[in-house]
Parts: sequence; C-alpha cells; structure tokens
Amino acid sequence: QVQLVESGGGSVQSGGSLRLSCVASGDTYSNYCMGWFRQAPGEEREGVAAIDTDGTTSYADSVKGRFTISQDIANNTLYLQMNSLKPEDTAMYYCAAEPCWEVSLVVNEYNFWGQGTQVTVSS
Repeated sequence: QVQLVESGGGSVQSGGSLRLSCVASGDTYSNYCMGWFRQAPGEEREGVAAIDTDGTTSYADSVKGRFTISQDIANNTLYLQMNSLKPEDTAMYYCAAEPCWEVSLVVNEYNFWGQGTQVTVSS
C-alpha cells in the first residue's frame, strides 16, 4: 500500500508555469511506476505523464515539450513541471502509483491515487 499527497496546484494565466509535487508514503517508492493524470469536468480521466523506476518517461501528445515529469526517489517525491500552460490544461491533477512493470499512461493500470490538486489556466 502507498499513500499519495499532491500539492502545487493553483490558478495561472495562459503561458504561465506551475510545478506539482506528490509525496508518497507507506511503501518503498522504488517499487512503483508513477504517473500524473488529469480530469476536467465532464471528461474522462486521462494520462498526462508517467515515469518508471529507471527514469523512463512517457507523455501524452498534448503535453509533450511543455510538461516534464521527474522524481526524487530518496525523498519519495514525484514532480510535474508544467510550462506554457493553456486553458485546455485546466483540470484536477492526480498522482498515481502502480507496482512497476512498465511505464504506462493507462488509468486502469494504476492502483493507488492521491486526492488531486486543481490547476486552472485562464486566457
């Protein structure tokens, strides 16, 4: 079992930046692949970025070149640096973990979820 707590969301103007953090506890962080997901009102939850224990990453096409996922394994922390934000990035952002097989953006493959942090981008 792993517990996840996100922080760093907020409101920014289009073109701005935010850095999300997710602190994991309760189990060995390095056992898990980690991911960031988002869900806008009325939309399905979608994968944004993911990283495995070796640092291999995967990104949704919509965020490639703008978002960067990283992790500090020693401090059990996952990050998402979001640059050049657009109004369509507005959503609740969730951190998630899965026992690591391979890096994935598939929602149903993740077992553990945080409570989410809201990101709002105004035009």
